Amino acid sequence: MTHVMQLPRKVIIGNNILKDSGEFIKDSDQNVNKIAIITGKNVKNKIAGIIENSLTESNLQFEWIIAKEASFHQVDLITNLLKDRNISIIMGLGGGRCIDLGKMIANRLKISFVSIPTSASHDGISSPFVSLKGNDRPYSIKADTPIEIIGDLDIISNAPYRLIASGCGDLIAKTTAVKDWELARDYNNEYYGEYAAKLAYLGSRMIIDISKKIIKNQITIQVTRTIVEGLISSGVAAGIAGSSRPCSGSEHLFSHALEYITENKCGLHGERVGIGTIIMSKLHNLDWLEIREALKRIGAPTTSKEIKVDKDQLIEALLLAKKIRPERYTILNRLDLSPSKYQDILDELGILD
Repeated sequence: MTHVMQLPRKVIIGNNILKDSGEFIKDSDQNVNKIAIITGKNVKNKIAGIIENSLTESNLQFEWIIAKEASFHQVDLITNLLKDRNISIIMGLGGGRCIDLGKMIANRLKISFVSIPTSASHDGISSPFVSLKGNDRPYSIKADTPIEIIGDLDIISNAPYRLIASGCGDLIAKTTAVKDWELARDYNNEYYGEYAAKLAYLGSRMIIDISKKIIKNQITIQVTRTIVEGLISSGVAAGIAGSSRPCSGSEHLFSHALEYITENKCGLHGERVGIGTIIMSKLHNLDWLEIREALKRIGAPTTSKEIKVDKDQLIEALLLAKKIRPERYTILNRLDLSPSKYQDILDELGILD
């Protein structure tokens, strides 16, 4: 089987490095002329001065685009706005919304994308996949991998702790994503990349290990670095695999189903997939208690109450999940459980507490 690997050219992680972003970008692309910065209002208010000074010192032109929502409507509007402005690089500056928007806009304009995350909430900071409203499919689609990722640990570690905990949930989800990929190889004759799978799985094990060092709402720069590196590595694993398989399995399908059922009123992405990983670990006969306790230590949700969903919504999401993406074979296809069986499992796992 042939597939294309898309990987970042350069990843820069360190303390107080945002002030050097212009120099980093110019090093990666000597022909860069003008940059469009896709960001949110709050992020711009906090760090616009640092970015502007750095780009100006590097003799780079730029313009700011304030994103209102992560939707294909916004992609269309911004793409049309920029298509005749001689933009050579799109910069996504902020959380998942702005980074996904930037990726898709760069893909549409056929130009390079630079990812500058201000939080560590999910692995989209480095992967070629985006999740946007208005897509007729409630899951991620492929765009392009960032040519460069700039992770300023001082900025990221000062983001709300909940976002970092969400990133840990997205990393721990690779436990079941990889197991689902193995099932698809064994029962559905699907391509399986062992290197990409092991790289993604490494991130999940790392989170379980460092959860013992994390104090809720308190996090060191070194732990932040480890989480950021894990999220970047997971996105790279998807680039190596040529699909989201190593990073997204039944736990993500459950999350997408829950998002659909509740109209996105069910916690953050990493919070949903974290709970989904507890459930899918039980279905895979893995050590679900280890995963639940790691999430608890981190301060991530482990019960339905914490993400404001009820028992019926959880069960409906579990039944709907395998229909979200029928071609993606997972443990949900293998077992095909009844609503009453799912309720018994949720009771056993303490998710309904």
